[in-house]
Amino acid sequence: MKQGLILLVLILGACSIDAQELTRQDTLRGSITSERAWWDLNHYDLNVKIEPSKKFISGYNVVRYKVLEEAKTLQIDLQEPMKIESIEQDGKKLKFTSEGNAHFIKLKKKQVPGEFNEVKITYSGQPREAVRAPWDGGFSWKQDKNGNPFVATSCQGLGASVWWPNKDHMYDEVDSMRISITVPKDLMDVSNGQLESVEEIGEFKTYNWVVKNPINNYGVNVNVGNYVHFDEVFEGEKGPLKLVYYVLPENLEKAKKQFVQTPMMLQAFEHWFGPYPFYEDGFKLVEVPYLGMEHQSSVTYGNKFENGYLGRDLSGTGWGLQFDFIIIHEAGHEWFANNITYKDIADMWIHEGFTAYSENLYLDYHFGTKASEAYVVGTRSNIQNDSPIIGPYGVNKSGSGDMYYKGANMLHTLRQLVEDDDKWRQILRGLNKDFYHKTVTTKEIEDYLSKHTGKDLSAFFNQYLRTTMIPTLEYTLEGDTIKFRYTDVVQDFDMPVRVFIDGSEKWLFPNSEWKTEKLDGTQVIFDKNFYIETKKI
Repeated sequence: MKQGLILLVLILGACSIDAQELTRQDTLRGSITSERAWWDLNHYDLNVKIEPSKKFISGYNVVRYKVLEEAKTLQIDLQEPMKIESIEQDGKKLKFTSEGNAHFIKLKKKQVPGEFNEVKITYSGQPREAVRAPWDGGFSWKQDKNGNPFVATSCQGLGASVWWPNKDHMYDEVDSMRISITVPKDLMDVSNGQLESVEEIGEFKTYNWVVKNPINNYGVNVNVGNYVHFDEVFEGEKGPLKLVYYVLPENLEKAKKQFVQTPMMLQAFEHWFGPYPFYEDGFKLVEVPYLGMEHQSSVTYGNKFENGYLGRDLSGTGWGLQFDFIIIHEAGHEWFANNITYKDIADMWIHEGFTAYSENLYLDYHFGTKASEAYVVGTRSNIQNDSPIIGPYGVNKSGSGDMYYKGANMLHTLRQLVEDDDKWRQILRGLNKDFYHKTVTTKEIEDYLSKHTGKDLSAFFNQYLRTTMIPTLEYTLEGDTIKFRYTDVVQDFDMPVRVFIDGSEKWLFPNSEWKTEKLDGTQVIFDKNFYIETKKI
């Protein structure tokens, strides 16, 4: 494999569909069960004590919800080996049954539609330890170079229920959240949202964080270490936004130099995507003992304070060394993952395709369109076309890792079809405005893009999202006449393509049938910005 592909395999290792047979646990985890459907999340009050020396956590979560219809059983998720110790509602203990990681609470109180109720789940245990964070996640129990505990969570795909009890399905985001994390008093916790207060009790300190915006479960995190911090203010589209950076003391000076890319990122992404979606919760960049992750308003960072992906350029063009991959990619997820969130992980391309695409839009803003084009086209060497980008629904399985750079090149191709960069920018901003703080499906995104581009993109999306075929444009040239057609395409695929005839721009309109056309010249160059293959026969 090429060097870039080896690196991409490391990035995407957790994204491919498991070949193993799907189980009932997959369905309980990945579907909107009847025990989930009748209630709507409103607020979490999560309280957790972390004891690094024992790799042990304990605490409770108060789940506030709105009743949508009458029911008697409520599903809460918590993964083994964590144990639920008790569940209560209105001070009364409730019984529950467990089926693997799904727990079914037998409610005593009549659930009246329109009313808000709470359940309190008390729990404890030694949570799953991350094997290869963030792809094979859980708790990372590490130490810094001075021997201090350096602890962090990461759990996309695996699920937030690996360390705290919750409604662990992406379709229903909680509206707001309070996160209270208790740690040894010589350490600090950094979580999502704004720090409200710190309480010292004996040998421990509790850090109380408040999240005012909707948040997806895997976006919730704890980061525990001997942190120092510095901050600045970004003057953004919605006013002043406080940026706070938490790092280990020995990396403070390096961080001050490297993190200047954060306001540069915000400038570029507010231009392309619209205002940062979580002004009320601020923005933090937090050093962790793994590569990094898109935790909402608390983006985690472990890229060794250097440009590229651990110092490498995934595009092979040199442009990937003009930015810190983790700062740009993971923060890009604030718009696509945290603002616009998939309902089902089968549609994970909505997160990763748009965010991989954001890498070249960052370059476009700061270095120009030619740089961004070279970068995104360069990332095609990482595409494997091993399986479709969309995964199976209802079982918590994502599609192919090609969702990153095949997704990015699909969107880059669509930009060419729009032929109007201002219109394309307004479409991207419109997505983040019209789906603000919402969970979505692929169909909703497809329909939106078709409507606002004014093009029927059904076959376009079927081709790139649901097959592994790359459209191949076969052609013959005889003097000033070209004969051409598409092969390896789905039904009705007829995407036009830009060509240059003796340096002059022209559009061809191929489909699966042979067409013949006269040209004003004999030298034909196909525009590389379209994700197709060409074959002269």
